[in-house]
Amino acid sequence: MLKIKLISAMLAVILMPVSAFATIVTGSVTGGTSTGGVFELLDPIPAGLTVGNNNQQSPNLFGFNEDQNIAITSTITVDVGTNPVNGNIVASHYIFFDPVLTRRIIGWVDFDADIYGIITGSANLAASDFLANTGVNYVGSTLRGLEPGDSASIDPTMANRLLINFRAGSPGDYIRVLTMRSPRADVPEPSMIGLLGLGLLGMVALRRRKSI
Repeated sequence: MLKIKLISAMLAVILMPVSAFATIVTGSVTGGTSTGGVFELLDPIPAGLTVGNNNQQSPNLFGFNEDQNIAITSTITVDVGTNPVNGNIVASHYIFFDPVLTRRIIGWVDFDADIYGIITGSANLAASDFLANTGVNYVGSTLRGLEPGDSASIDPTMANRLLINFRAGSPGDYIRVLTMRSPRADVPEPSMIGLLGLGLLGMVALRRRKSI
């Protein structure tokens, strides 16, 4: 009876959902006039990072993860895609392009969860800053977002891929991407499953030795 209780306790602990984030996986710059530009994932986020008004001055496309797996309590208005409503679980991510001179950049960013929607307007960005929770200093709130001629969309063949086509100068282009709950959030860690297997094998071996 004691062994059965021990095994049950091990299962309960090991098979508990693992806290996992819905994160940016990778990205790429595929075109435009931003010579030498690449996608740069800021992970971890640099201490004291400021974004929003000519702070990077770089040919790169940047991204970082904001707050993760949040149960929202009201509708969040997005400019592209579906508005997450009360009770949805979302993860927030920030994507931006801030060159020295006016340049165009074309590329994509992949997430490990499907995209709900994209926030591209300055008012909607300001209204959703409560999702940030990063310690990043967001400045130039009335200047953020996209202008006519810029685009941010969800790839019609890959719901977890963001497509961007930005033409930015001063102060840069900034958007927020809301994704669904990470599919990894409720999957036990492989290492923990391995430990469970080793523990069960050990118990079986011990029982066999006692029965000999």
